[in-house]
Amino acid sequence: MVSVLGRRHGKASGAAALLTPRALLTCAHVVNDALGRDMLSEAPPPAGHPVEIAFHGAEGVRRRSARVGVWVPPQRTSPVLWTGDLAVLELTEDAPDGHRPVVWQDMEEGCSVRAWHGGGEAVTFADTKVKFRDGRFGYLDGELSGAAIGPGFSGGPLWSVEDASVVGLVVAHLMPDGPLNGQQTVRRSWAVPWQTVREELDRAGARAVLGDCRVLSAPASESDPVAAELDGCLRALLGDPLLRADSARALAAELGWPPPAGGSAPALGELVSVLLSEERALPALAEALAPSVRGGPREPALDSLLGLGGLTASGLLLSPREHKLLLATLRPAVEADPALLPRAAAEALRHLALPPALCAARLDPAELDGVVRELEVYSDSGTVPEDSARVPALVRLVEFAAAVLPDTDRGTLHRWNDRLTERLGVARAALAQRRADAAAWAGERPRPVSLVLVRLTAGGPPGTYGCEIWQVRDGAEYTRLSGGDGVPRGGDEVARLVREAVECSRGAGGAPVTDVHVVVDRAGLQLPVDEWDAGSGSEFVPGLPLGVRFRVALRCPEMSRRVPSRDGELRRRWESGGAQPLVLDGDAAEPREAGRLLQTSHRDTRQVVLHGPREARPRLVDLCLALGVPVVLWDRAAHAEGPAALDPVAPAGPLHGLAHRVQLFRSEASRHPERYPARPALVWEDTACPLPGALELKDPPEGTDI
Repeated sequence: MVSVLGRRHGKASGAAALLTPRALLTCAHVVNDALGRDMLSEAPPPAGHPVEIAFHGAEGVRRRSARVGVWVPPQRTSPVLWTGDLAVLELTEDAPDGHRPVVWQDMEEGCSVRAWHGGGEAVTFADTKVKFRDGRFGYLDGELSGAAIGPGFSGGPLWSVEDASVVGLVVAHLMPDGPLNGQQTVRRSWAVPWQTVREELDRAGARAVLGDCRVLSAPASESDPVAAELDGCLRALLGDPLLRADSARALAAELGWPPPAGGSAPALGELVSVLLSEERALPALAEALAPSVRGGPREPALDSLLGLGGLTASGLLLSPREHKLLLATLRPAVEADPALLPRAAAEALRHLALPPALCAARLDPAELDGVVRELEVYSDSGTVPEDSARVPALVRLVEFAAAVLPDTDRGTLHRWNDRLTERLGVARAALAQRRADAAAWAGERPRPVSLVLVRLTAGGPPGTYGCEIWQVRDGAEYTRLSGGDGVPRGGDEVARLVREAVECSRGAGGAPVTDVHVVVDRAGLQLPVDEWDAGSGSEFVPGLPLGVRFRVALRCPEMSRRVPSRDGELRRRWESGGAQPLVLDGDAAEPREAGRLLQTSHRDTRQVVLHGPREARPRLVDLCLALGVPVVLWDRAAHAEGPAALDPVAPAGPLHGLAHRVQLFRSEASRHPERYPARPALVWEDTACPLPGALELKDPPEGTDI
């Protein structure tokens, strides 16, 4: 109930209907009276005159101030009637919590309606009926008992008793005049139907306000099969008005709404409208019903209701209470260990296309709500006992996350899953299987990570790349940590993702991983990947270039696709034991001569150091890779210092320490670029670590047309 208060006396001049959290609708003559003007004055009120509003609710009266935003002046058409007479009031702040905008529907003859006095007292309700609708007016007649519409009711919403929606706005009690005498008008009033309100506001240019109004969905019919199915489920579950009233109170409390007035039971049509339009309304209602319905004759109707959940407003799985508790438990765990959920999801949901935020090595706690929301609509694709509900993907992820958390958090999440699966009708055996799988995973000692593998792909704006990152264990087991979402990223952003991936990886004995292999195409062999800024995971530690922080090397599988014999040559050269590097400079740096050497006297060479003219080096790199040389080192900058620029790397030194020596050189070059002008690029094709395939097949989401 909303009052429009008079400036002089502070009492209600009339009532108003809440259109949106920031807009009210009332009669223009109510505003005139509140401001001390002639009631049927047509001129808009002065801009500097605010209108005082009072909201009545369970927490008492709370006041707000408003200004006139839309003015449709009253214009007499007869001694007793006038048209227009509407005002949209814009609140200076949102309506108080617990007050929700009304739901409108068209006024029809024969509709039983109820109005309240603008003073806000529940006892002032007046019941009447729409006896006749004539164009822009709706005429109301009440029985000669109970309260009647009179002064102070103007501007208030006219509630449909059956649907708990608003069909119009009370304008005035009809006064005797002309052909009507006092006996004929004793209980006759008139109203502005919603149809007229809509037309007047549209004509006044208030289309934005109209667009935000809530309108009751059409009744369930053959043209609205989802609403018809919901109506049937609700009839089976809540046909008893007492049960419906109890459930409506529970639903209102869960959604943060005020309870139904007087403990009344909403109509089934209103409940259908709420389930179709309000986020999390259906799981909230199911949560309220489950304790009394599970195990009884109404259980199939509850299962059918849950089955329709994906076709409602958001298709979400969790009630507001379930959602809030899950986030409250998971958020501290994610803040303490940002890698927790990505690590658990990679194992628990390996056959599901994960949300992009879960594909990264670390999950930003701010993205937790979005991850939960996205996973709510999927099942985990696992088997379940016959005739039982499928297990949500979120339930499986929660089990795997719980398995590695401390006992207190684990118990909280287990109880959360127990209650959710019981509400959904998931078989206990199915949940027990997921819990056992999670415990087995948590009990396994993960094999150490040998390196982090990065695949860069071009195709976006210049200077950006698609990026996929894997942990590699034992040279053959791959765990994808991030990427595959097609989002183009700049070099520094890629480097940051790589750093985060390495930081959440551990090698043998818990030692930090230091090797990063970057997979590129031929053009990418000249990218300064090692110079990209990897940032820092701590505010106290400065960031470093990627090649300074880690041992960065390049790989180029494109050459294997273009030269079929290359992979065999790679393996042969590695196994041959030819440890002495071939240095290509002077005459040997000419491509024809380099090719002759690599196919004759240096057929078993595993390492080539490239010098020679700068413009010839890309061609020499292609030549070495095509002939299966697994390790190629060159100066990407190719300064005038010539071969001496790479001397600090000791390129002819032991092969097993080359990557580390390159890392140390890059570190010194970042400090003293003038003393260390070379920019070493290193290809290291490790045949013991084959690259993951480019194609990964995922189960499509349920309901996807194939």
